[in-house]
Amino acid sequence: MRQKFLTISSLIILILFLTNCKTKKMETLLVDSKNFDTIIDGKKVALYTLENSNGVVVQITNYGGRIVSIIVPDKNGKNADVVTGYDNIEGYINDKSFFGGIIGRYGNRIGKGKFVLDGKEYQLPLNDGPNSLHGGMKGFDHKVWDVVKSTKDSLVLQYLSIDGEEGYPGNLKVEVTYSLTNNNELKIDYKAETDAPTIVNLTNHAYFNLAGHDDGDILSHLLMINASKITPVDSTLIPTGEFMDVEGTPFDFRKPQTIGSRINDDHIQLKYGKGYDHNWVLDKNGNEMSLAAELIDTLSGRVMEVYTTEPGIQFYSGNFMDGTVIGKKGVSYKYRHALCLETQHFPDSPNKPNFPSTVLRPGEVYKSSTIYKFSVR
Repeated sequence: MRQKFLTISSLIILILFLTNCKTKKMETLLVDSKNFDTIIDGKKVALYTLENSNGVVVQITNYGGRIVSIIVPDKNGKNADVVTGYDNIEGYINDKSFFGGIIGRYGNRIGKGKFVLDGKEYQLPLNDGPNSLHGGMKGFDHKVWDVVKSTKDSLVLQYLSIDGEEGYPGNLKVEVTYSLTNNNELKIDYKAETDAPTIVNLTNHAYFNLAGHDDGDILSHLLMINASKITPVDSTLIPTGEFMDVEGTPFDFRKPQTIGSRINDDHIQLKYGKGYDHNWVLDKNGNEMSLAAELIDTLSGRVMEVYTTEPGIQFYSGNFMDGTVIGKKGVSYKYRHALCLETQHFPDSPNKPNFPSTVLRPGEVYKSSTIYKFSVR
């Protein structure tokens, strides 16, 4: 009886020890929320933590609605943080890479920063050579969002973009909801309404490395993109208005391909983008939620599926990362150490009548949803 009692006691101690080790390991991956407690533009900034029943953890700050950390296990149960970011709010205030941010009022590029709406021309700030990129000089990723609701598995943020902000017309009320499900899905729901005709294209600019944000480049990742065409670009990365078949080109990811296998091919579009930095036209009908892309790190076994209601997805292969940005845990983010899969309407749509419209009018409701689903294989 005494021996049995000791055996049970030993088992309990072992379980407690392993649980404590796991907890401590997770704590080393988490960003300290105290580093985000501050006031910016008269509003409170904080870091919010979502967690599901599987131990997946997502950290988000209401400064720019930024995804700070996504911690998921590999095929052996080892956790890693799979997005780039910073350990403190100062990093995000000074950030020029859009790490994890909500992008708006218009994600991606608008040629020459100009568009015409109902016969009136609007001029936006030029912050990407001759073009306007990701909402202008101070887009939604550098705004303090109001926290409407915060629970253990969801966060609801709101922001009012006033008429004329960054050159865009209309007062635009935006709501973004982050939800973490027990199916290891991070769902992002976007909603917007305006009091005057405007243009809207919202997305999130998280940079992923499924091996871990601190674990080298992404060239060995396998990528599938469910698209038969891209919108080719000119030398300033503005779409020409044409559609290019991916068949027989380095842009054909309809079957999984390693990212590095063709990234340096002699193709004019790769030269323009200095790698992949293009919009893929998703093979879908309408705005139903459908699989857009799948990313796999074969070594860790981590898989990320991207589902969206949007018609396009921008695959950016980290071509401008150069090691000068120092992120979480003092990591230097070097050339192609992370990638983006930004669900979206097409770049420069306001100037391309043959592209899906991004115009929003009073009385209409802009809605868009994207899911990043994590698993192992």
